Amino acid sequence: MLEKKTIDHEKAVLIGIINREQDEEKVTEYLDELEFLTYTAGGEVVKRYVQRIDVPNPKTFIGSGKMEEVEAFVKEHEVGSVIFDDELTPVQQRNIEKQLRCKILDRTGLILDIFAQRAQTSYARTQVELAQYEYLLPRLTGLWTHLERQRGGIGMRGPGETEIETDRRIVRDRIALLKKKLTKIDRQMETQRGNRGSLVRVALVGYTNVGKSTLMNVISKSNVFAENKLFATLDTTVRKVVIGNLPFLLSDTVGFIRKLPTQLVESFKGTLDEVREADLLLHVVDISHPNFEEHIDSVNQVLSEIGCAEKETIMVFNKIDLYQPEEIAEDDLTTEKTARHMTLDEWENTWMRRMGGNALFISALNKENLDEFKRRVYHAVREIHVTRFPYNNFLYPENLDAY
Repeated sequence: MLEKKTIDHEKAVLIGIINREQDEEKVTEYLDELEFLTYTAGGEVVKRYVQRIDVPNPKTFIGSGKMEEVEAFVKEHEVGSVIFDDELTPVQQRNIEKQLRCKILDRTGLILDIFAQRAQTSYARTQVELAQYEYLLPRLTGLWTHLERQRGGIGMRGPGETEIETDRRIVRDRIALLKKKLTKIDRQMETQRGNRGSLVRVALVGYTNVGKSTLMNVISKSNVFAENKLFATLDTTVRKVVIGNLPFLLSDTVGFIRKLPTQLVESFKGTLDEVREADLLLHVVDISHPNFEEHIDSVNQVLSEIGCAEKETIMVFNKIDLYQPEEIAEDDLTTEKTARHMTLDEWENTWMRRMGGNALFISALNKENLDEFKRRVYHAVREIHVTRFPYNNFLYPENLDAY
């Protein structure tokens, strides 16, 4: 007889700060995202703390009074993890651990933990392990206290090597080994990409959890893992897609996020090569998210960092089935109309209209407006294809009668 299993989520407390760079509204949004990250990692948020402070405390990040308040709550409710929205220095993390006596994570450490859970292939696991070691290296001090020094005594005197130096050397050696391994895998993947011939390459890019994998499954009729959680996709998936009679390659890439750890950007450069070598980018946006414009800016910033800002791009606004503008009563004369009150038709008449037809509104889950999406992608791919193969122009007529 099968026993019913219940999953116990680890209790977690979130901490954020309000300063000149981020106001209260933005901090609330960041903590909402951090709570979703915590849920994805297997945690349950039981309390949030926000402090208004211009400069973070160099010792404990937040003030001593707020730290005592957090300490009392952690002890009373047996909280297992305290998660900070901003990256902590090694000194801050060590001091907070001593005072709270529980696991202390920052946003970077939490994202790395999720990546470690989600990595399936050897390539992804190697990339995540490299990022974890680079994150761990400056934080080694104080993690091991069972030995002060290695063997001493008669005949063993000399410059010696402390245990922490030994650990750092081991981690550095492991980082060097992983980098060599990634270089070898990158060469293999470059060969694989070369063997795909001269087919037009299209890459799905966008913020995490905007529906890229769902769109991939609908268009390519494949079964890529898709879930309503952050970073459900870590491994790049490439499928051959045929629209009408025109074949091309479609790749699903890892999603981006605000405050993306630099270690991950560095270690996932090989995965982002699919984006670099793509002929066309489909920038997928979750239009139902209240701050989707900031998500667009975050993705564009990462694309600029990897040298892909000038590539031909089609903006695909997904999840129109979930979009619900906030309503203003007819007799309400005090509420100012903002972006959150705009309908989809009104959005289309904003900066999206200036994109020259490169803005599409679809629902991948409910398959709304997919015909228009396929038609637009078909024309963009065809234009690239006939430029690359002028003698094949007669194979792909201007209309889509066959489709």
